[in-house]
Amino acid sequence: MTRHIVADIAASVVRVEVTTGDRVTADQALVVLESMKMEIPVLAGVTGRVVAVNVAVGDTVLEGDLLVAVENAA
Repeated sequence: MTRHIVADIAASVVRVEVTTGDRVTADQALVVLESMKMEIPVLAGVTGRVVAVNVAVGDTVLEGDLLVAVENAA
């Protein structure tokens, strides 16, 4: 099953910590967003493998935008 990690707020992407194919753990930061001069790490939430990264540094995202897709480890 693939989990879609979305933005909780409108923000700018300041760091992308993973690439497609990376193995991640549930508490691992995938992307770091910046809003109102605060950096907000976006965590995987599941252990698995990154199957898509839909953002790059400098992108502006809105609430609900897809950031990263992670396939659950079975």
